[in-house]
Amino acid sequence: MTFRTTARPRPAATLAAIAAAIAVPIGAGWPGGPAWALDDPAGTTAAPHVVEIIGLTPLPGVGLAREKIPANVQTLDGAAATGTDGANLPDALNRRLGSVFVNDIQGNPFQPDVSFRGFTASPLLGTPQGLSVYLDGVRVNQPFGDVVSWDLIPRVAIGSVHLMPGSNPLFGLNTLGGAIAIRTKDGHRDPGTSVQLQAGRYGRKDVEVEHGGGNARGWHWYVAGTGYRDDGWRDASPSRLGQLFAKVGWQDGRSDIALGVAYARSKLTGNGLQDGRLLARDYASIYTSPDQTRNRSLLLNLSGSHQATDDVQLSGNVYYRRIRTATLNGDMNDDAFDQSVYQPGAAERAALAAAGYTGFPASGANAANTPFPFWRCIANVLLDDEPAEKCNGMLNRSDSRQQQYGASAQATWSGQLGGRRSQFVAGAAFDASRVDFLQSAQFGYLNPDRSVTPVDFFADGSAFDDDGVPIDARVDLRGRTRTASAFASDTVSIGALDLTLSGRYNRTTVHNRDRIQPGGGPGSLDGDHRFSRFNPAVGATWAVSRALNLYAGYNEGSRTPTAIELGCADPENPCKLPNAMAGDPPLRQVVTKTWEGGLRGTLSGGTHWSAGVFRADNVDDILFVADDAAGFGYFRNVGRTRRQGIELGLDGHAAALSFSAHYTYLDATFRSGELLGGAANSSADEDGNIAVRAGDRLPLVPRHVFKARADWQLTPAWSVEAGMLALSGATARGNENGGHQPDGIYYVGSGRTGGYAVFDLGTTYEAAPRLRLFAQVDNLFDRRYATAAQLNATGLTPEGNFIARPFSASGDNATVVNATFFAPGAPRTFRAGVRYAFR
Repeated sequence: MTFRTTARPRPAATLAAIAAAIAVPIGAGWPGGPAWALDDPAGTTAAPHVVEIIGLTPLPGVGLAREKIPANVQTLDGAAATGTDGANLPDALNRRLGSVFVNDIQGNPFQPDVSFRGFTASPLLGTPQGLSVYLDGVRVNQPFGDVVSWDLIPRVAIGSVHLMPGSNPLFGLNTLGGAIAIRTKDGHRDPGTSVQLQAGRYGRKDVEVEHGGGNARGWHWYVAGTGYRDDGWRDASPSRLGQLFAKVGWQDGRSDIALGVAYARSKLTGNGLQDGRLLARDYASIYTSPDQTRNRSLLLNLSGSHQATDDVQLSGNVYYRRIRTATLNGDMNDDAFDQSVYQPGAAERAALAAAGYTGFPASGANAANTPFPFWRCIANVLLDDEPAEKCNGMLNRSDSRQQQYGASAQATWSGQLGGRRSQFVAGAAFDASRVDFLQSAQFGYLNPDRSVTPVDFFADGSAFDDDGVPIDARVDLRGRTRTASAFASDTVSIGALDLTLSGRYNRTTVHNRDRIQPGGGPGSLDGDHRFSRFNPAVGATWAVSRALNLYAGYNEGSRTPTAIELGCADPENPCKLPNAMAGDPPLRQVVTKTWEGGLRGTLSGGTHWSAGVFRADNVDDILFVADDAAGFGYFRNVGRTRRQGIELGLDGHAAALSFSAHYTYLDATFRSGELLGGAANSSADEDGNIAVRAGDRLPLVPRHVFKARADWQLTPAWSVEAGMLALSGATARGNENGGHQPDGIYYVGSGRTGGYAVFDLGTTYEAAPRLRLFAQVDNLFDRRYATAAQLNATGLTPEGNFIARPFSASGDNATVVNATFFAPGAPRTFRAGVRYAFR
């Protein structure tokens, strides 16, 4: 949001009184507060000037002008965040904000990993989380793994988005690389009624409805709904999504209170990574299926603010959130990779018949009508003979129920401190959660279409692996987390210099209780853990002129291990995510220390520019380390990692043309030697480990990110917008040492992604004052590219009509093939729609 000054001079005291009288609550990106007084050190305003106010904390409160914040803050208004060029919030962030990129590991538009400066907010358990996300002051990182489910954020109701970079302690836990603060719409600021319909390639259908309004007595209301469905561009990849959001509130000149309700329900299919050789044969192919995630979420948030005096504003919120997530994942059984598989002989067929099995093909069993290892899996289950090794498929199921609740309060004081203008904020928060997590695994066999058919045999400890260890994937865990925190910040103005000092103290307890194997000890998930830390921040800005502003800052942030990380930290009991955990040796909390500095300004004509540098050092980073079996691993602390780089930005307009460009040089590396699991890496030792040295690059982080957009208003009614996104290649997971060298036989694939550039093109036509037509084409030139990669053992190769490893009838298959798996980017897609505003 922006405010404009007037040309008539006013005394500073008068301005402060006016500002206090009209102040409205703000969070990150909420408008309000004494905008022009903050921007006018001399106490008078000589010329019109746009001032953008940024919230200092997630809660409503008086903010600061962007130029007074010692960081390169980026913003999106509601039109940019919900425009026709993107399907969801991650798309908008990826297209329009600098240093943001997406790893589409799940292959679903609502399940991407969103990264900023190499720190990630992901819906996937096991991904190192480093960004906090807030919706109207409520932290939406989930208690179980700090994951972020983008499908639960009401996209159509987004009013603004602010991306706060760095380890800003005021935004609480998990703010290692930055914080994304989202403000929803309300009837006071967003009145009117509209309906929008879209349809596009791959069966996409999308409807959005919103209505907002208010009355003279101060009441305001807003309601919005979204319905979305598509068939997905990859095989067997449909998605369904429904969202409802409502807000009702009341305000007068000094108080504002609102109750927001958000409900979402989704059924998403994310079929994940695929062997690069199979993608070359069929770009829409999937490795195995099904891979479904069902989410249901309810959020209640009561927030308010009150201008107690001309100098003091009070604000706070109380919230409750409930989330239920169920997953169903069809996977390969890694223990079957090295097994010889053959058709059953006469004696085995007789034994199967005696056991009651009657499914023999009338024409006899052969490779054409009985895909491997159908017979061996059925036979071994019925005959109780090593089914855990002969069944090459598994169905992993999970069910998690999470409840969160909490309250926050803060006071903001604006006045004089030692004769200098000062804005002081102090507050406290309490957040609590309970998680109930169930997990199970069922053996099965792989069909020719790569789907998994289950058999009546479960990984419940009754089967054993090659080393005689029981295979037990069951989990029944209850986890409780409590976090209490206190924070404060003070910004003092000394002429054109503004100094900011902030800090936050967090104390977190995590209690895990294993309802299968209680009491602690090896293999038990029981554990009680406590973490506490004070995180400081200091920064300064210097307004050389309205055309030039300098900033510099240092801040620290931390993240405590979550219940799942503490429950999956034993290298002797690796787990398969997102559906399993094991014992829990203790982990240390992650601490990030960030330095940032730069300059920014405005050229003649209103073109804004920025140039900055940053360095963020992580201590005791938590990574999910692969074990010697594909997909299995455990969490562990690593010594040090670093993300540092250069950011350049430009945006403005000239006549009928609006434009923006962002470039980031990103150097993300390990800063300590580590021994990590990497059995699929050709450079691994005999134990399946790879040696990582200081200076080796972090996986999935490109060195160069460039994006540009241009919007041309051809006529008052017709506009065209084009965009480009270009990224350099990145190292695959499992190749952290960069030493993978494929031989084309046992190791295939490069172990990294290639660089790519994709373009999009859209157009909007105002057919009538209230009627808008639009169309959008993504990946305009139908480029094939990958957004992520991982080294894994593979059970499939492109052989014949049935894509499968060429098992011999009686030979030795002990040598496993390891491949580079890729996350393919979406091909050319197009959609068109219509939007009608009733008033």
